[in-house]
Amino acid sequence: MIYLFTDYGYQGPYVGELKAVLKNHSCTEQLVIDLMHDAPNYNPGASAYLLAALSRRFQAGDACLAVVDPGVGSEHRRPVLIIADEVVYCGPDNGLFSLVVQQAKDVICYEIINGLDTILKSFHGRDLFAPALMKYLNQDIVNFKKFKYMSLVGINWPTDINEIIYFDGFGNAIIGRHGQTVEKDSYIILHGIEVKNAETFSAVSKHEPFWYTNSMGLVEIAVNQSSAMIQLSLKIGQVVTFSD
Repeated sequence: MIYLFTDYGYQGPYVGELKAVLKNHSCTEQLVIDLMHDAPNYNPGASAYLLAALSRRFQAGDACLAVVDPGVGSEHRRPVLIIADEVVYCGPDNGLFSLVVQQAKDVICYEIINGLDTILKSFHGRDLFAPALMKYLNQDIVNFKKFKYMSLVGINWPTDINEIIYFDGFGNAIIGRHGQTVEKDSYIILHGIEVKNAETFSAVSKHEPFWYTNSMGLVEIAVNQSSAMIQLSLKIGQVVTFSD
């Protein structure tokens, strides 16, 4: 399977154009999955924690085209293809893959070095990353150059951060910290409010805030039948405090 992870959004032609390139370059009937197209806009740092959490369900032989690239077209941003535990990732070297690499046991990194002068600088997802990924999957690695993973942007970022990295469609706030690192009797302090842990939404009253470990294994702040983002005045990048 090929997973798509971007901040392109679900409106407009961009996702469709990515899929068209993947289809045109495919030698097999690869299944393309829209994993996420509302990753935090222009924020590869927050997106890195989401991608690492979601990638835990990937299997050997899968691939992921990931593009959150505010520096698109810049000469200072290296295009890369990374194999981490037999899963292939392709996209910009701007920190987006740093947490994926940190949690992997086996890593091989390639820089994409050919064709940069002949493509448009504004849509590298379509014109650079998608073709490069398919070339690799089709066993054509002529246009790639190996490098050591320790030179990746963000490779020394912390494994967990006490920071809001994403809001889902319900207004729940996902934090870049694994739930297993937080004691169940700990609470989160927000604007002077103590947000306690609960296992399920039904365990708290309507409009009551709580935190829990979500399906990705990350801490999530929610409000029963309401939006935590609105009710608690939260935003991406906001630092939260744990009682522990």
